[in-house]
Amino acid sequence: MKELDLLKKHWNKDSDFPKVSQDDIKNMIHKRSSSIVKWIFIISIIEFIILNLISLLMPSSEVDDSTVFIEIIDYASIGFSLVFIVLFYKNYRSISVSSSTKTLMQGILKTRKTVKIYIYINIFMVIIGMFYAIFVLSHTNHYFDKLNNIQSSVLILAFLAFMGIFAGIIWLVYKVIYGILLKKLKYNYTELKKIDF
Repeated sequence: MKELDLLKKHWNKDSDFPKVSQDDIKNMIHKRSSSIVKWIFIISIIEFIILNLISLLMPSSEVDDSTVFIEIIDYASIGFSLVFIVLFYKNYRSISVSSSTKTLMQGILKTRKTVKIYIYINIFMVIIGMFYAIFVLSHTNHYFDKLNNIQSSVLILAFLAFMGIFAGIIWLVYKVIYGILLKKLKYNYTELKKIDF
């Protein structure tokens, strides 16, 4: 973004500063947007590989009713990740080959929307997994049978607080990783809008 800000700052100030056409600026924004979406695609692949390696390294237990649901969540998570990796790649290809400003702007909006949906689905999957883990923990080991009403309420509230904090941490991680890239895409979109209209 620094190059674009520098061009705008010196557009009419300095006569020695090279004059750049709107097409040059559009090409610069196009190149930047393509690079950002490519990084979103690369990060999603790295995330997919790391999370699945962690999943493979986890100790396996005997298959029973409690582990079947966890396996379903795992496979669903893998499926969602693969679908989004394909969508990110399609967004990257769409932005890379777009010729018009309108197509580029649509591609930027589509990418931002796809990333946001991806983040919400991942957080939702984590919350479902945690709820189920608490359910299994409380029923298989009969922890709650040994507690009175106040103790079980405190334990449930502690679990819910932990889940909220954990989901918040995941959201913050996604916000940092993808948020920076989305902010740059939003900036590109705003600049294109100024040029096009």
